[in-house]
Amino acid sequence: MKYILGTKQQMTQFYTPEGKSVAATVLVAGPITVTALKNAERDGYVAAQVGFGKQLPQRVNKAQIGALKDLGTFKTLREFRPKNGALDVTVGQTITADVFAAGDPVTVSATSKGKGFQGGVKRHGFHGGPRSHGQAHSEREVGSIGAGGMQRVMKGLRMPGRMGSDKVTVKGLTILAVDPVNNLLVVSGAVPGRRGTVVEVTGN
Repeated sequence: MKYILGTKQQMTQFYTPEGKSVAATVLVAGPITVTALKNAERDGYVAAQVGFGKQLPQRVNKAQIGALKDLGTFKTLREFRPKNGALDVTVGQTITADVFAAGDPVTVSATSKGKGFQGGVKRHGFHGGPRSHGQAHSEREVGSIGAGGMQRVMKGLRMPGRMGSDKVTVKGLTILAVDPVNNLLVVSGAVPGRRGTVVEVTGN
């Protein structure tokens, strides 16, 4: 199983050898360090814990420093669970961007952009009210939220509220190019989050 952590940088155009222009996202991927291995007997599941990004020791709690020992201090710790239940890495091993190759199918997960409190038109794509016949101030209103005979608002009704800052997973992406010298991955399509968002790239 291939996996790595990185940060989103920017979107760009990538030209294939056939001359086709493809929308792409540039990621700074790795290097990551394997900091711990979870096993079924002790932890109840199989996973590899990895650390990404350097952090000042004074900004890390003592428990984490003691657990990582001489591996260093990291900004981000994540776990990856292999699909086949077997781990092919060791503690202290470094994983870089060249673990992937051009053409590899991948799945990318990240936290989407936070948009705060938004109305129903932006949050759910409501069309709003009519623009004529006296509807002067209700163009973007949700409209009636009642239910006949129930005398209450049903649970799960789409309404205005907090939007964004959710973990979003995008499947079906492809690695377009790999730059192991600069730790760069070029991934087809759009990736959730703003610039600098930590993303998880997992091979299918």
